[in-house]
Amino acid sequence: MGQTDATVFVLDDDAGVRAGLGRLLRAGGWNVEVFANARDFLDRSPSDVIGCILLDVKMPGMSGPELHEQLAANRITLPVIYLTGNSTVSISVRAMKQGAVDFLEKPVDADALLPVVEQAVARHRGACAERNRLDGIQHHLAQLSMREREVMEHVIRGRLNKQIAADLNIALKTVKVHRGRVMAKMQVRSVAELVRLCDAHGIAVAS
Repeated sequence: MGQTDATVFVLDDDAGVRAGLGRLLRAGGWNVEVFANARDFLDRSPSDVIGCILLDVKMPGMSGPELHEQLAANRITLPVIYLTGNSTVSISVRAMKQGAVDFLEKPVDADALLPVVEQAVARHRGACAERNRLDGIQHHLAQLSMREREVMEHVIRGRLNKQIAADLNIALKTVKVHRGRVMAKMQVRSVAELVRLCDAHGIAVAS
């Protein structure tokens, strides 16, 4: 069943297709928004929504693949499932290279569509969770003073307090104070956890 915090965006210039897909998806428990063209969808600017897009390949004005490129340029990460009534190999290849979840031919039934929507939303949810986690790490890093950052970089390289004190030409007691503040601000309980966070954020741990 669908998830009430997620939305499936249906883009198709055929009103009958939009209505049919809307009914099918709502019956599957999903929130649904429908659009007749790419411009109306972009005006909606759904950058803060968990969900996915059902995207018709051929639409007046901006085509499906062209919209997909625009989404990437606008950093809208909603996964795309393409729908088409007359697919070609070249269009299919282009869609998959753009990172489409799947490429389905019309008419599509619930058995074919709903599992793919479930997969796409799960992918988006996971990607958003990871982005939020990395944003959180960046926020914590921004709270560190310059000296705390220096101490942290020594800590994750495995340097002992007395070695850090000698390296930075500061008192051992000062190192301990800074180290404690680093652990508190980064919201970690162990050096191993601190190393994992820094590694995930691309801060080198090698000396």
